[in-house]
Amino acid sequence: MPEASISSIRFLLLIPTSLFHGDILTLLVGGTAAFVFALAFTFVIKAFCYKVGWLDRPAARRVHKKAVPRLGGLAMFLAFMIVSLLFYTPGTNSNPTEISIFWLLLVASLFIVIVHTFDDVIGLKPRTKLIAQTIAAIIVMGPWIHTFRGVLLYTFSNPFYHLHPSWFNEPNIFLFMQHADFNFAAIPAALFTWFWIVGMMNTVNLIDGLDGLATGVVGITALFVTIISFILGQQSIAILAAIFTGAVFGFLPLNWNPAKIFMGDSGSMFLGLGLAVLSIMGGAKLALALMVLGLPILDLAVVAINRIRRGQSPGHYDLTHLHYRLLATGLSVKQICLLFYGLTIMFGVLALRLNRVYKFAGFVLVGLAMLCLILWVDRRLRQRGVPIKPEGPEPQPNGDANTTPDNTLKDGGADSSHIESGEIQIPVIAP
Repeated sequence: MPEASISSIRFLLLIPTSLFHGDILTLLVGGTAAFVFALAFTFVIKAFCYKVGWLDRPAARRVHKKAVPRLGGLAMFLAFMIVSLLFYTPGTNSNPTEISIFWLLLVASLFIVIVHTFDDVIGLKPRTKLIAQTIAAIIVMGPWIHTFRGVLLYTFSNPFYHLHPSWFNEPNIFLFMQHADFNFAAIPAALFTWFWIVGMMNTVNLIDGLDGLATGVVGITALFVTIISFILGQQSIAILAAIFTGAVFGFLPLNWNPAKIFMGDSGSMFLGLGLAVLSIMGGAKLALALMVLGLPILDLAVVAINRIRRGQSPGHYDLTHLHYRLLATGLSVKQICLLFYGLTIMFGVLALRLNRVYKFAGFVLVGLAMLCLILWVDRRLRQRGVPIKPEGPEPQPNGDANTTPDNTLKDGGADSSHIESGEIQIPVIAP
């Protein structure tokens, strides 16, 4: 167990250190401290945004009736950074690169939060945002002469190893290289790592369309990353993941429907980056992250493919994401969030219980769940006679409903909309 900084705990909580013994208690205290810090910072940032006028104001694609702060991502980042600096210490059995990964994650997170805070306030073009995401991915990979000092996806566990197949009886599968050496053979691994990190950032960004949806799903996923890290004996990584989890859940109370503050792109990009790194830090957690986030990932893939088939950009603005389609069936924002939370927890439990090759069965279940939801939604929409428009119509308020497209690009290239509260009728397109 990492000597998780008893002196830091004393400094933070001002109570005798003799009360703290053991990994689990350190993990719980770190997570709780991150929760408290994030909640406090959220109130402060909310007040600051009102004071300086950094608000998501009603506009053509923002049908909400009042201005709402959208820099909640700063609260989560600050809480994670401060508490991790107080609590996190690599364990004696940790990988030698773990501490460098931690510092690279902090640097990349600081960079991505600064860039996307500017985007939330002023606005950036999609290409500029993609370049920033790529720079953040390169930072966490830590390319240096002779070696990569950060995360690099070049080896994977062999899911069939315990079956001892004659055709491949090795515990690991390597991607053109067996060590994190800095050379031309690392190009496929670097591209794969870039795809995972940038893809995770945009996945979280695109599910941040309903109050509390992205926050809750990411928090639950991070909780399962914490659990499996602890089970694998990676206690220091588990503590870091617990701090991340606490920071995310600390933002949820004010982000729950009706939201008092939005996380903005600064928040969704930070959450995606943190989750991407934590899920591969120490290894053996990639399959869990894929299964737990299976629905949002599949939804993103289906929507992007359909947009390309229609000759549109994958980032084209419309309301074809699953959570908007569910909203059009008559479900409330809270019901949809609880549905996603429940499915995330269910797949997380399955991912913990299933071993190696049996995780393929879990992936099949995720796909079946997605298919069942799509079929039910389409049937429900036909019953309600909701018009189908592939152009991506604007949400229309019903009664006193308040809606607000969040995370919209200021140049009009938005993909996701953020529904603040109330019930609305949204025309949607079937895949």
